[in-house]
Amino acid sequence: MRETTLVIMAAGIGSRFGGGIKQLEPVGPGGEIIMDYSIHDAMEAGFNKVIFIIRKDLEKDFKDIIGNRIEKLLPVEYAYQELEALPEGFEVTPGRTKPWGTGQAVLTVKGMVKGPFLVINADDYYGKEGFRKIHDYMVNTMDTDSEVYDLCMGGFVLSNTLSENGTVTRGVCRTDGQGILTNVTETYNIQMKEDGLHATDEAGNPVSISPDQPVSMNMWGLPQSFLDELEKGFPQFLSSLKEGDVKSEYLLPKIIDQLVQRGRARVRVLDTPDKWFGVTYKEDKQAVVDAIKGLVDAGAYKAKLFAD
Repeated sequence: MRETTLVIMAAGIGSRFGGGIKQLEPVGPGGEIIMDYSIHDAMEAGFNKVIFIIRKDLEKDFKDIIGNRIEKLLPVEYAYQELEALPEGFEVTPGRTKPWGTGQAVLTVKGMVKGPFLVINADDYYGKEGFRKIHDYMVNTMDTDSEVYDLCMGGFVLSNTLSENGTVTRGVCRTDGQGILTNVTETYNIQMKEDGLHATDEAGNPVSISPDQPVSMNMWGLPQSFLDELEKGFPQFLSSLKEGDVKSEYLLPKIIDQLVQRGRARVRVLDTPDKWFGVTYKEDKQAVVDAIKGLVDAGAYKAKLFAD
């Protein structure tokens, strides 16, 4: 059986959540966390291995709360994203406290996957459809030997991915009408207000976006060979940093967009109608609890998710 791996990025510090470990907050009626639902949906779709990307200092809590349970269901491995994990010749910028972004996170699984893999965030609920579509694409369509990287992504409707409790950052996507990504732009401070949708670019300048545009929620289907690209690009990113820069990140959407613009990657956007929800802010938690309860009541999940 072809190995298809679910890679969960769970090393985020969760600063906007108020200092707690937001990825490990229970939201389900049986004490489940958001990751439980992602793993359940991924297994249902056919994924047969999971790699958790975590911080080393969270390892014990992480294994106690979820890792040890999931090991009973399918093979589990751990990768560690650390600030100091840099290529030879590079040092941490003085004053920097956070790791180097999603590109560095995914690079930590190099040598651990044997085939195509799906990358997701730990604190996002994606719904079932994206997992099904991406697994199907990986197994039946993805050309893993192509010189042009054959990628896919779950494309969510922007209006289905907003928080009522503050701004969000999204990779706003444009496609060619055939479902192929033409560009993805990291867009910041997105919030629905009485007079419409507000957003800014990285510099804080207002930008115009539409509520029905597809957005990336870091749900990327990638061939194993893509890890070579991340490994090659990381030192280039570090070399490009200005002196004293303590915030810039090596971000997966930016990396993929650059490859698309250079004709080195082709990304199939697999539209999903599912409503995203996640715990970006402390105040989001109750809305997530209510949404999960609604899905349980509707029969989408058992009250005890992994009940025998």
